[in-house]
Amino acid sequence: MHRAVQALSIKTERRPTMNNLKVLMNGIIKENPTFVLLLGMCPTLGTTSSALNGMSMGLATMAVLVFSNLIISLIKNFIPDMVRIPCFIVVIASLVTILQMCLQAYVPDVYASLGLFIPLIVVNCIILGRAEAFAAKNGPVSSIFDGLGMGLGFTMALTLLGATREFLGTGCIFSLRVFPEEYGALAFVLAPGAFIALGYLIAIVNRLRGV
Repeated sequence: MHRAVQALSIKTERRPTMNNLKVLMNGIIKENPTFVLLLGMCPTLGTTSSALNGMSMGLATMAVLVFSNLIISLIKNFIPDMVRIPCFIVVIASLVTILQMCLQAYVPDVYASLGLFIPLIVVNCIILGRAEAFAAKNGPVSSIFDGLGMGLGFTMALTLLGATREFLGTGCIFSLRVFPEEYGALAFVLAPGAFIALGYLIAIVNRLRGV
């Protein structure tokens, strides 16, 4: 009897971990915000002229995602339904303001490179969408894993797109020279190259997913 109770206890303790792991992997692969859901296209196309810029934007967005999901999951029961969305936006805007000041103080080069796209994180549909679809309906731990999964998926997508554009356009990856710059196609660093590279990457991802 004691062993049965102990086994049931272990099973109960492991189930949330498995669920959280599934939530984490869901944002990275199954519901990748960039390659699958096609969300957050403005920063995706506007900040991925290099791998470093793409990764920086992805990490900044992930930080806001994780903390906004956590805070909203903690206060969701205290927010009247009629002002739910404005309250979510206030939380997200406050976190973005803190992030913006931290970047400006500690990594000014990244802050200068991303520019206007940092405050625009407030209106990123990924963050508000996860707040409404997940954090407002689940506990804080699961919400953290959801924000982490979506943030990692977004970061990986932006880094990959930035590395592709940087490599094809300048012959570098993370500013490391791979081939002479004169052999690169400048179009991939410019706006048209963002659409072309993103389109091909989405096609490759869909092919790998069997879609």
